[in-house]
Amino acid sequence: MNSGRPETMENLPALYTIFQGEVAMVTDYGAFIKIPGCRKQGLVHQTHMSSCRVDKPSEIVDVRDKVWVKLTGREMKNDRIKVSLSMKVVNQGTGKDLDPNSVTIEQEERRRRSFEDYTGQKITLEAVLNTTCKKCGCKGHFAKDCFMQPGGTKYSLIPDEEEEKEEAKSAEFGKPDPTRNSSRKRKKEKKKKKHRDRKSSDSDSSDSESDTG
Repeated sequence: MNSGRPETMENLPALYTIFQGEVAMVTDYGAFIKIPGCRKQGLVHQTHMSSCRVDKPSEIVDVRDKVWVKLTGREMKNDRIKVSLSMKVVNQGTGKDLDPNSVTIEQEERRRRSFEDYTGQKITLEAVLNTTCKKCGCKGHFAKDCFMQPGGTKYSLIPDEEEEKEEAKSAEFGKPDPTRNSSRKRKKEKKKKKHRDRKSSDSDSSDSESDTG
């Protein structure tokens, strides 16, 4: 029971200490392990239970099971000590350290910190949809935010996929059909040829009539 006084790390094992503890509670996100020699419990997150993916911690451990763990983190948060443990860096049969230089632990800690830093950043939108600037006439920003000074930033909206498809279709309809043009040319040539043949036949018949006359 918490007496209201802040917890201390005096009775906790040193960082990267390996010990065998008893499972006190299993949750959806991990298991709490009793730390020998103190009343504190440490959390083995499901990502630190095995080198393979763990979806249900209850399939890996059960209450009162004895497991080998390595103390990977100790931090004070709101006058409470948060203890992080790992099972996957310790051989569960012999208790041997599988990561003696703590390389895996440090890499995971760096990834966690970089992820927290990334999620803490605010995302700001610098363009406004369906807005036209009165100063420069460009879309995507207001007149008060216009940057059309020398060397300024010019905003433009990215067209939607549907708009691009419609533009492509309209362009296809607007293009002349080469097969249609060639067929028209062939028809015209046939007509010209027929007209030429008719003229030649008429001239031949007139010549024959003159000869007979």
